[in-house]
Amino acid sequence: MKSLLLAGAMIVAAETCASAQGGYWVVGDQATGKCEIVTSNPVINAQVGGNIWFGTGPYQSRSDAKLARSTIPQCPAVQEPPANTQDDEKESE
Repeated sequence: MKSLLLAGAMIVAAETCASAQGGYWVVGDQATGKCEIVTSNPVINAQVGGNIWFGTGPYQSRSDAKLARSTIPQCPAVQEPPANTQDDEKESE
């Protein structure tokens, strides 16, 4: 009985770790001087000659990661393209 409980606990722990891998991270890239949003857990490697010097996350959605990126002082401001509105569509016709 104890071995069955132990096996069940191990399965629950493994599933918890696997589900934590999903999400979005904000990483700082020294080579480009930009902050990017990635979908895999970043490896911070700036001390050994790499380009990634920080990473935050995981965030549940891309919009959460964009909001976080806008609050990080090391990240330059990103200009998002404006969404098409009905007025824009009428002008193009």
